[in-house]
Amino acid sequence: MPLDTAATPTLDALVIGAGFAGMYALHSLRDRLGLKVQVVEAGDGVGGTWYWNRYPGARCDSESHSYCYAFSKEIWQEWTWSQRYPDHAEIRRYMNFVADKLDLKKDIRFGTRVTSCRYDEATNLWRVTTEKGESFTARFLITGVGCLSTANIPKIPGLESFQGDWYHTGTWPHEGVDFTGKRVGQIGTGSTGIQAVPVIAAEAKHLTVFQRTANYSVPARNAPLSDEFKTWARENWAEIRRVTQSTVNGHPFTIDDRSVHDVTDEELRDLLEKAWTKGGLQFRANFKDVLLDETANVKLADFVKDKIRSIVKDPETAAKLADIDHPYAAKRPPIDSGYFETYNRDNVTLVDVRSDPIARITPKGIQLHSGKEIELDIIVFATGFDAMTGPLLKLNIEGAGGKTLAKEWEAGPKTYLGLQVAGFPNLFTITGPGSPSVLCNMPVCIEQHVEWITDCLAHMRANGVAKIDTTEASMKEWGEEVERAANVTLLPKVKHSWYLGANVPGKPRVFMPYAGGMGHYRKLCAEIAAKGYEGFVLERERAAAAE
Repeated sequence: MPLDTAATPTLDALVIGAGFAGMYALHSLRDRLGLKVQVVEAGDGVGGTWYWNRYPGARCDSESHSYCYAFSKEIWQEWTWSQRYPDHAEIRRYMNFVADKLDLKKDIRFGTRVTSCRYDEATNLWRVTTEKGESFTARFLITGVGCLSTANIPKIPGLESFQGDWYHTGTWPHEGVDFTGKRVGQIGTGSTGIQAVPVIAAEAKHLTVFQRTANYSVPARNAPLSDEFKTWARENWAEIRRVTQSTVNGHPFTIDDRSVHDVTDEELRDLLEKAWTKGGLQFRANFKDVLLDETANVKLADFVKDKIRSIVKDPETAAKLADIDHPYAAKRPPIDSGYFETYNRDNVTLVDVRSDPIARITPKGIQLHSGKEIELDIIVFATGFDAMTGPLLKLNIEGAGGKTLAKEWEAGPKTYLGLQVAGFPNLFTITGPGSPSVLCNMPVCIEQHVEWITDCLAHMRANGVAKIDTTEASMKEWGEEVERAANVTLLPKVKHSWYLGANVPGKPRVFMPYAGGMGHYRKLCAEIAAKGYEGFVLERERAAAAE
């Protein structure tokens, strides 16, 4: 039944976004609590970030048997993944399968981009408007807009003058791009760029890669899944779910309780060679102190740098690629399919834009600070996203007393548990800043947040609570915990990391995700709920409160 209020609004809950978060929120609130829920989605289909991310080589860096919903054993066993690391097309097929299985699409309004969200204090309702002039009214506003969904296009002078075509990997044309016979320039060598380079190079006449920050990468060793593995994954739903929910990063493997200092150099080399051969993110899970101890980290970093120099044949190019200025895995650690090998192709050139920065884009291509001009037909921006805060700020959210989220976050995001912001009652942010989010396998932290929100709304309904908010004190205390958890690690040492917003000029430098681990965070959230939602402010229905 809908929440019982004196004046029932059009909706119990409005959910923004139809990716993993929005789809599960719709199912959980509608089918478990019986609420009237509407999802609004800017794209024309489900998928969230995977609806937009269709660039060459785009695939998940979490293993397929963990990059999926685990709340339903039936769904888990009915769907079979084909590869170790699924590509964007397979992930969209999966998400459409789930949406159809749960009959979600009837409550999703596609092609609907939100332009403003305003909290009405007099009625305790959220009023939401869209680009098309539509309006919605809801008791609860829940954002499922993702952490990496607002493309970051650098403001390089002259882009509007470029006579060729340009694209951002985060808003890739659905029909694809034909690179045949084209001179292509790619700006950016983060996780996305590392995936795109081998695929573009195989098709283009020539590819010039503009590298500002050299990056580590470990082979993905992607391959079709064997029938034996598929059977094992299908039959071990409960155990896989238990492991992902209890580990630091939400992956289906545990971190070895062994220090780098516990082994000899020879043993270390042997362990890392085996891990390199196996490939994937599990490479960093061989030792517990990789992100805690600089000396330990250097040993892994040197191993990867040596691998780069052994793979890339041209010594000058190899030196540029191995000139990495940050600890291993202190930025998002990419995995690849032939990235470093691609620089051995005759049609690929690496340009170090630290030593010779991009000055401007010209009608014919890209001009460097030295004056050298590289002529191009296509420019690809693999420059990432305005992460975590960008998608939320684009919603133009206004809370109680006319306060805006943009003003509240001028100096960086402030939240309580990454779930709520003081002064914005009945607004929940799924995987918001201050939660494990981007440091975690996303479906795992999404499920935890949605289930916590669902339980919270059930508690409110059972106790006649009309409003939930948090306090400045709660946010301050949680912000200190987020900072403390980060400073235990090497993560904040990377001053150019998008974890701190450093990829966006003018963005406050604040470490945004919670580095305390998904398993630990889950327990904290459960304890807070068990204590009557400690740190939150719950207000009862006016009629009930007056009795």
